[in-house]
Amino acid sequence: MTTATELGKNWEGKLVDGKFMLGKWLGGSGHSGVFLTELGDAIPQKLAIKLISAQNQEQAVAQLRRWAEAAKLKHLHLIQLFECGRIGDSSMLYVVSEYAEENLAEVIPQRPLSSTEALEMLRPAAEALQLLHQSGYAHGCIKPSNFMAVAEQLKLSADGIQRIGKGKSVGSVPARTGLQTAGEAGSARGLSDYSAPEVANTGFTPESDIWSLGMTLLAVLTQTEPKTGPSGAAQVQVAETISQPIRGIIQRCLQFDPAKRCSASEILEQLSRRRAQPSGASSPIEVKAHSNRVDATTKNRPLVWALVPALVVVVLLLWWMDSKIPGHHPPPASEASPQTAHPDTQAETAPIGASQASPKAGLVRGSVRDQTPPDVSRTALHTITGRLKVAVRVSVDAGGNVTAAKLTLPGPSRYFSERALVAARQWKFNPPQMNGQAAGSEWLLRFQFTRSSAQVVPREIKP
Repeated sequence: MTTATELGKNWEGKLVDGKFMLGKWLGGSGHSGVFLTELGDAIPQKLAIKLISAQNQEQAVAQLRRWAEAAKLKHLHLIQLFECGRIGDSSMLYVVSEYAEENLAEVIPQRPLSSTEALEMLRPAAEALQLLHQSGYAHGCIKPSNFMAVAEQLKLSADGIQRIGKGKSVGSVPARTGLQTAGEAGSARGLSDYSAPEVANTGFTPESDIWSLGMTLLAVLTQTEPKTGPSGAAQVQVAETISQPIRGIIQRCLQFDPAKRCSASEILEQLSRRRAQPSGASSPIEVKAHSNRVDATTKNRPLVWALVPALVVVVLLLWWMDSKIPGHHPPPASEASPQTAHPDTQAETAPIGASQASPKAGLVRGSVRDQTPPDVSRTALHTITGRLKVAVRVSVDAGGNVTAAKLTLPGPSRYFSERALVAARQWKFNPPQMNGQAAGSEWLLRFQFTRSSAQVVPREIKP
């Protein structure tokens, strides 16, 4: 069997089928490799091309047929397949698809998602599954690595989609042995810890996709991936620390009896009902058991798993109000006292390190001597839509060293709040001068994270 390393070394730079140049090798396994490529002038953006080694003619024909069928499925939240074929007379097959910059599995080691983020991730996934299931297909490999980001849209992988047969998905365990990819399942190689317990016997079905969706939600909320495997799996316990309504949805997805699981259409119905609730309504959502009723397709809505629109709006509003009310820079609740910190008159856009003249006689404002940027990964930054803001208040001694740091605006993400807090503790300052003597001070550091950068605006608020 060709190894992943051999695929990378031997195929990178070659021309496939006379039109697809294999660019950078993105990764692979013992039976597949993924490269960057382009699809001519009509679609000049970066695309991905996967090479797979087939073991025999029958399997090659079956795989090419599955890819050709999947390419006909069009949905905003489904990775688009463009072309597929055989490389000459060899056993190598290829499929060209949209290129995904990130996937959800890369986020889990960085931070857990909030319940709000998980709900925003759930809608586009359920919409894509609804299309597949109503069209007679099963996804077959719902797990974090197959939740992908393409141009800030969440999309499910599509190269493992398979048609559902009577009682079994087409190409289940017996027929699929020896030709599985990361997006396929049906044999010991294809099954994962996210697979439903009945898959080894029944093949892939809409119900098994729903189980895998529930396991994925549980993993991203708890930052813990399942370890038990699909064989012999028992009823999964959902921690009470997970808030409603997402907790109830996960519980219905993870019913051991497939007939008791909810459907993708019913999940969308409940999410729409939640959106329509009056402001302040807090009753938990009850997800109904799966039925054979086919609901009308829910209108697509472009979302990314890490989009947190409500929280971002609130944060921006609070920040705007804070900047507009003169002298309004409240300390944390734990620091509240009759004496309010006196704000300086420096504009927030002043260059870092600039000293300020002060209206107080004998006072010369301090400045930033050395700033430490927050240590955040590119993958974590790519989960942000818009701007994410965090504010940290630091106490500085007369030597310019930070002696204490507290969050005054934690923002919606614990991960970014903690990174901002750690960075703030390492800043160094030129202390203010009181009648020629160095004095202690307090600063407000306002961090702003976007998909491409992390910036900070410092303000001296005391003396």
